[in-house]
Amino acid sequence: MKRRNTETTAEIHFLLKNSNSALSHDMIQEKMSKSVDRATIYRILNRLCEDKIVHKIIADDGKQYFAFCVNCQEHQHKHNHFHFRCTECGKVECLQSELKIGLPKNYVFENLNGVISGTCPDCKIVTTAG
Repeated sequence: MKRRNTETTAEIHFLLKNSNSALSHDMIQEKMSKSVDRATIYRILNRLCEDKIVHKIIADDGKQYFAFCVNCQEHQHKHNHFHFRCTECGKVECLQSELKIGLPKNYVFENLNGVISGTCPDCKIVTTAG
């Protein structure tokens, strides 16, 4: 199904594509150039997930974060990596190491949503220096 590319969709796509970390709904709403209602943002984010342009991360803090799919090729969505959430600054990022999961016979792997939490390199420097 062909999607309409609205100004709001284009801006959300741009924000996610140019972010160095995953963004929550609230983070996206704060960065928008104009006021957009929450339902519209969620609808766009869900469409971008359906179209495999972004992927959703449900972090250990219960929030949903969205990240642009960098290593995905057209029609081949690869999301078999862990994510890291810094407990100091709140940044959520994709860890690019691919995982090989050994499932029992007759199980088919589709998606992995793993989050590791701790301190990112930037915050660790501040913590150990201070």
